[in-house]
Amino acid sequence: MKKLTFIFLAVSFVLLFGCAQNQQTVQSDESVVTLHFDQAADTIPAEIYGQFAEHLGRGIYGGIWVGEDSDIPNVQGYRTDVLEALRALEVPVIRWPGGCFADYYHWEDGIGPKSGRPRMVNSSWGGTVEDNSFGTHEFFNYCELLGCEPYLSANVGSGTVKEMAQWIEYITAEAGPMAELRKKNGREKPWHLKYVGIGNESWGCGGQMTPEFYSDQYRRYGEYARTMASSPLFKVASGASDYDENWTEVLMQNVGQKMNGLSLHFYTCDWNDKGYALQFDESKYYWTLWKCHDIDMLLEKHIGIMDKYDPEGNVALLLDEWGTWWDVEEGTNPGHLYQQNTMRDAVVASSSFDIFHKYTRRLKMTNIAQMINVLQAMILTDGPKMALTPTYHVFNMYKVHKNATYIPADVVTPTLTSGEYSTPAVSVTASKRESGEVNISLTNMDLKEARTVTVNVGDLAGAASGVILASANASDCNTFDAPDTVKPVEFTDFTLADGKLTVKLPAVSVANICIK
Repeated sequence: MKKLTFIFLAVSFVLLFGCAQNQQTVQSDESVVTLHFDQAADTIPAEIYGQFAEHLGRGIYGGIWVGEDSDIPNVQGYRTDVLEALRALEVPVIRWPGGCFADYYHWEDGIGPKSGRPRMVNSSWGGTVEDNSFGTHEFFNYCELLGCEPYLSANVGSGTVKEMAQWIEYITAEAGPMAELRKKNGREKPWHLKYVGIGNESWGCGGQMTPEFYSDQYRRYGEYARTMASSPLFKVASGASDYDENWTEVLMQNVGQKMNGLSLHFYTCDWNDKGYALQFDESKYYWTLWKCHDIDMLLEKHIGIMDKYDPEGNVALLLDEWGTWWDVEEGTNPGHLYQQNTMRDAVVASSSFDIFHKYTRRLKMTNIAQMINVLQAMILTDGPKMALTPTYHVFNMYKVHKNATYIPADVVTPTLTSGEYSTPAVSVTASKRESGEVNISLTNMDLKEARTVTVNVGDLAGAASGVILASANASDCNTFDAPDTVKPVEFTDFTLADGKLTVKLPAVSVANICIK
């Protein structure tokens, strides 16, 4: 393990946090943030805090759905504890049914009496037998219970245009053959549907297509993706895998504004050596944060391509899969992608949001992978037991930024370097709500040392309160036997006076200061 060193005012900071107007000299444990209230203009869409639920492992069955006859307390078959926890998050949107599963999911298998629904083998994810007891009705009713937008992923890889068109008609039509079928299956009124993804990862598990071929497929499928409702569909094209700028270039050239949105997928993952969620050293910790912050450069490049073809910003960018991807927990099905969730994951979540907020001129939605029991989950379940993860708590702390106005900031902070990997010491985001309330979220990414952060807030004054998520070790997590090891608590180690907010952040911590 190599000794940690500090490098000040590196170019990577300026790129990562926006150009600092005036370089400042700071002490080795200090960071300086200057908020620019006069530049605040862009709204942070609530959909930046979107979720993703795929038929994968226990993401649906045992996570969301247990059935009406289960001994686990439930509401219409949806487990009550998870439902209440997601309501507390104020989930804005859920993407479903995949993921790779979407491109061989045939929606008619998931409607009608459950006893008559055909079974299938989930060959993408562990060979699990899928009984289709959770289908269109169950998903859309769940979104209604949560008060969130459904984001439907249509089957382009193995499906047909007719199949997709009839699915949308089944969901949205007031009358006609698909509406009559829906009514026969117990749902009189249409559901609300706004977002439709035309395929998923069409460059890979969604069909192994070239961008040129997929562009033609999108134009064909997109033409027949027609809602029967008065409000139009928001059609999302299957976009690039992280660094594939050519895919974005070809889609913008060949599809352009025939799409409303273009997706992008990015995982904080070393595909050659993922490692376990609970087992990492200093080098792997800093590698994780280095990789996580690569999304800043990635968003800038893909948005730059989109700006070239669409300078007015009519086509949105959706990062509809993101998060950490570790080796599965020992003793679990490798295809179920079940991993624990630590303070390291929490820091990935908070610092990712800090980056996302910078790009909401074009970035209009993100969907973490995934909501329950899969990858960087909000919630873990095991039979009747449930645990909220550190990532859940970050989402809950950051919900104050939803629909608030983003406040740009200059951030001067040291670089932390371990071996060849480096990361800024402190990550920050700030926003202002309509009520005038200002929220400043700060993350100390230093694995060992506390950090002092001075935030220049101008003439901002008022009553200030704080909450912090921290723990003794970056590998600390919540388990079913100890579900409150990592949880937010009141935070008071800050002062607000003379135009400065001075905060002392413990190592590996996420805090939010609210000023009213």
